[in-house]
Amino acid sequence: MKVGIIGLPNVGKSTIFNALTNSDIPANNYPFCTIEPNVGMVIVPDARLDKINSYINSEKIIPTTIEFVDIAGLVEGASKGEGLGNQFLSHIRNVDAIIHLVRCYEDSNITHVANTLDPLRDIEIIETELLLKDLDSIEKRIPKATKTAKSGDKDALLEVDLLNKIKDQMNNGVLMNKIDLNESEKEALAHLSFITNKPIIYAANISEEDISSNNNSFALKVLEYAESNNCQFMQLCGKIEMEISKLENDDKIEFLNMYNLKDSALNHLIQLSYDLLGLQTFFTAGEKEIRAWTIKKGFTAPEAAGVIHTDFQKGFIKAETYNLDDLIEYKSELSVKNAGKIRLEGKNYIVQEGDIIFFKFNV
Repeated sequence: MKVGIIGLPNVGKSTIFNALTNSDIPANNYPFCTIEPNVGMVIVPDARLDKINSYINSEKIIPTTIEFVDIAGLVEGASKGEGLGNQFLSHIRNVDAIIHLVRCYEDSNITHVANTLDPLRDIEIIETELLLKDLDSIEKRIPKATKTAKSGDKDALLEVDLLNKIKDQMNNGVLMNKIDLNESEKEALAHLSFITNKPIIYAANISEEDISSNNNSFALKVLEYAESNNCQFMQLCGKIEMEISKLENDDKIEFLNMYNLKDSALNHLIQLSYDLLGLQTFFTAGEKEIRAWTIKKGFTAPEAAGVIHTDFQKGFIKAETYNLDDLIEYKSELSVKNAGKIRLEGKNYIVQEGDIIFFKFNV
């Protein structure tokens, strides 16, 4: 899973990326200090791993990860190549979801590309450029699909109709992910990978002074915008998150208490990313290792096995399955087994959040 961090220059993208990944990427006070996207793997915090280990003592615990991409700041005219915009927009096409970081704090020492603070204007600049890039893709695609449709190809005929439909709505400022399409229509256009079809989290980057309250007027405007578009929203302070990322556990807790925070905003951001992409976690557990695995909600047992190794999916026989709740209740795997809670599931079993599975396969 790959999540891209986008926004105007100097909104704090590299700072947030550094905090997430414990990196030391330059976060300078000038536009385009990031050219090539920075990529970092982030451990997904999951207290359940330690809970499993308390009942099944293992040599090693391996959490699952999420990949974050720090994409260079976009500017007005990006879709026409301004600020190396075409290059940056192509980077967005390669991610699964977007965190749209919006600056919601005043700081005379940090340049704003528009010289004034207006988060809704900033969002509009970015989303206009994303729309223009998608419209450009549509304009290039329609002649090709039309040529194929002349031969009577039903798929091409459908594609032409759909492209004209979404083109009209995009010209009116509607993002692809807000256009009302049924599942078959979405599937027919999926291969085109529209940028504005990606799910979005709007993140308001606020000051230290505002972190303990929910009354930053700029952030509230972003919240209202996110809610009106049925999108996720959160607020964070890049400077504080950088401080938290450098602290050990005890110091981290003390620091969070200073700001009346229950947890790092970045942990919340990771969880929102999971929810946004419809992901869930299952576990494998034994004496050698306990490991978390990320899958799409709705995956069958063979599909989940394939995440571990393609041979597991090809030669799938059965899945010995129980849930973490069973382990917590019965205190050991043996007790879970004696209570008849370990089930043999077949190819049609839909894996559930928190399942602990041992796959049987033969290749």
